[in-house]
Amino acid sequence: MATMKDVAELAGVSLGTVSRVINKAQGIKPQTLEKVNGAIEKLNYIPDQYARGMKLNRTNTIALIVPTIWHPFFGEFAYHVEQELSRLDYKMLLCNSAGPEKEAEYIKML
Repeated sequence: MATMKDVAELAGVSLGTVSRVINKAQGIKPQTLEKVNGAIEKLNYIPDQYARGMKLNRTNTIALIVPTIWHPFFGEFAYHVEQELSRLDYKMLLCNSAGPEKEAEYIKML
């Protein structure tokens, strides 16, 4: 699996430049954009969203705690929530509460 360092090496730029391209910062020369994006494509580089979340203190992950997914309402509800979150580039953790103790465990985990 390719890393940002691999992308920087192949493109002949710094890690900071790769980061700026990935984060769509302003003021990057078109030639630099082309080199970095070409290296990303060639290496099939995929940014690690969880590592990025730790750095930014934001993961774009939401937990949905429902009483049970066995009930058709909650299953369908979870499906539609996940579809909308996905459209907004969020990920969803689905948790079955099965009571207040389990809910407390999930909240502590999150």
